[in-house]
Amino acid sequence: MTAPLLSITNVCKKFGAVVALEKVSLHVGTGEFFALLGPSGCGKTTLMRCIAGFESPDSGTMALNGLDLSGVPPYRRPVNMMFQSYALFPHLNVFENIAFGLRRKGETKDAIEARVSELLAMTQLSNFGHRRIDELSGGQKQRVALARALAPRPKMLLLDEPLGALDRKLREETQFQLKEIQRLTQTSFVIVTHDQDEALALADRIAVMRAGRVEQVAGPIEIYDKPATRFVAGFVGETNFIEGRLERNGGAAALVAEFGRIPCEPGNLPDGARATLSVRPERIGVAREGEGIAGYVENFVFRGETTLLRVRVAGNVVLRAAAGYGERHAIGDAVTLSFPPDAGTLLAEEPGDEGRNERAAQ
Repeated sequence: MTAPLLSITNVCKKFGAVVALEKVSLHVGTGEFFALLGPSGCGKTTLMRCIAGFESPDSGTMALNGLDLSGVPPYRRPVNMMFQSYALFPHLNVFENIAFGLRRKGETKDAIEARVSELLAMTQLSNFGHRRIDELSGGQKQRVALARALAPRPKMLLLDEPLGALDRKLREETQFQLKEIQRLTQTSFVIVTHDQDEALALADRIAVMRAGRVEQVAGPIEIYDKPATRFVAGFVGETNFIEGRLERNGGAAALVAEFGRIPCEPGNLPDGARATLSVRPERIGVAREGEGIAGYVENFVFRGETTLLRVRVAGNVVLRAAAGYGERHAIGDAVTLSFPPDAGTLLAEEPGDEGRNERAAQ
């Protein structure tokens, strides 16, 4: 393996009595699109500011391209940052906004012209070079800010909630553009976001953070299908948490819950262990009859391609299951839920998990 572009080892940071980062370790590869994902206050923005040089860790090390970043001021780091507010210069037109960093570096007129033209084309703004900033839409401003940040050819680009100000349709469209620009430039992107869908759509790998710690670092599919902790399973996407006791029976295994037996893959957990099974709604089969867990439709939400059902399977247990397009269900309908053995991820039960079926499934 080649050495990572960015290496972060046991980084800690406090603000007074508040622990913002606690022994954070991760790495970002050259040309990788990496996401820092987590709820507000989890430490992701503090970590980004430490990478940029706006904050200094209390302990631990950070190295970029083999260079220890301790004491290196922001303007000497081969890193650029795209702020959530875009921070564009209103007195400069689009061309001059993008050219700003190049002029500060002392680039020649021809080099500036060539680089800005390249970035205007890449961001689909070739006809907007002479436009004023106040004449642009939100999506166009976002692309100008991105082009300006990329202009000096940083080794790493930091993006702080870059799509937060865009409406849903434009945000989805911009995600494709952002991925294509990252692919073309082969610049390492590190994005901070609290939007799970955004992280899954954009990143090659995701670090899920909670209370200053990294809960899991993995690719989007693994984060979604094989969450390492209950927090990751609940934060990324929708899921059902089913508590019970693991029962191994030769090659087959099941989680014995209060409402029935759920086939599962036991992993390394021993027979009889208390555990929690995380199952995504779309992995649960829904039928009018047949073998499985019996219940009735308590409520439903139509989502276009699927209908999300709330199925009560016991007095205090409601599970969410996704019915496919065209399947019609009404409140009160009797249904049977089926679970393939690989439908969920079995997690060792954490302290305080007991009795949370009703709350977790809602």
